[in-house]
Amino acid sequence: MTVVVGLSIMGLYERHQQALVGIGGLTRVLRLVFGVLLGAVIIKLFNLFVFQTPLLETRTLALGAGFAVLALLAERELYRSIRHLDVFKPRVIVLGSGTRALAVGTAQGQQTPHEVLSYISLPDETSIDVPLHQLRALQPGESLLDIAREMNVQEIVVAVRDRRGSLPIKQLLECKLQGITVTDIASFFEREQQQLQLDSLNTSWLVFGTGFRQSWFGKVVKRSFDLAASALLLIITLPVMLVTAIAIRLEGPGPILYWQTRVGRANRPFEICKFRSMRADAEQDGQARWATGNDARITRVGRVIRKLRIDELPQVFNVFKGEMSFVGPRPERPVFVDQLSEQIPYFLARHSIRPGITGWAQVRYPYGASVEDAKQKLQYDLYYLKNHTLFLDLVILLETVKVVLFGRGAR
Repeated sequence: MTVVVGLSIMGLYERHQQALVGIGGLTRVLRLVFGVLLGAVIIKLFNLFVFQTPLLETRTLALGAGFAVLALLAERELYRSIRHLDVFKPRVIVLGSGTRALAVGTAQGQQTPHEVLSYISLPDETSIDVPLHQLRALQPGESLLDIAREMNVQEIVVAVRDRRGSLPIKQLLECKLQGITVTDIASFFEREQQQLQLDSLNTSWLVFGTGFRQSWFGKVVKRSFDLAASALLLIITLPVMLVTAIAIRLEGPGPILYWQTRVGRANRPFEICKFRSMRADAEQDGQARWATGNDARITRVGRVIRKLRIDELPQVFNVFKGEMSFVGPRPERPVFVDQLSEQIPYFLARHSIRPGITGWAQVRYPYGASVEDAKQKLQYDLYYLKNHTLFLDLVILLETVKVVLFGRGAR
């Protein structure tokens, strides 16, 4: 378990890393080695401080770590060599021929490298956006089950935009009863990319689908986790916060802490607390702006603490006050909420739970500085809203450690 945690922190369970890590690529090999060593160090410290006795000798632990590295390299090299073989790819046909259907084909290789064999057009569809050589229409007397059996498919993805009166419900039911998986496009992207794609969402799917649980027990568990995790983070990072405060003061005039109005749960505004990372006159004209790459308003100390996410640490006090959660959607400024809610559907849904210091969107997508970035991040926020559990929160915390270690996405 500890080795798995170490490998996860080093990023070796990301989808693209699973495909790449093997004996090729020195950087990826070093990540694996350091991940195993990190796991071994955790085991050693656990034995010393919990059991207060070395249950495993250092030499034995080192030998085991060495064998683990060799075994993992061999396993990942084998996986890399066979994962793209057709025999291991789920065979899929897509019902539809528009942009939604095309998106299913271009999403190959995200979670399981599926193989789209054909796109089945319906009589009422007017636009053809899929490759013509893969397009197929139902012939008189032919059914979806006939096509599925002919192509030996395991799954049918329904990607039809307008379903009123045109969807062959009886044929889809027949396929499902014969053991063929029938998946809505929204559920497909939720499974494959861990996001709810806005272009494929229907309001009825959100209303009648599973997820979006807000039980009292879940709220109690999440709040208890928030308080425990925030207290632990405050104790661990207190020396870092003191050094950061001194560095900000020594660099020049201006407040150490920065208070800014953000929108929280139920659209209520609150004051978020951060270490100041920009000049004191960064918005002297009163105009709110997103931070950009190499932003001239960021100070030298600010550039470091933003890269390492240290500027976010004072938000633990917002968590203690109940204004924020440890994990959740990032809170936005009121001016941006007004702008984005007009341009992006379902944007205000992210305010159904407390905002977080870190979140699924923060660890899955780089820093956002535009409406399009906000749209992409919302797709991950919606996934979290639908599926959030204590286990997912723990996964996000591990991902956050990895993001901080490798400094990804900061501005």
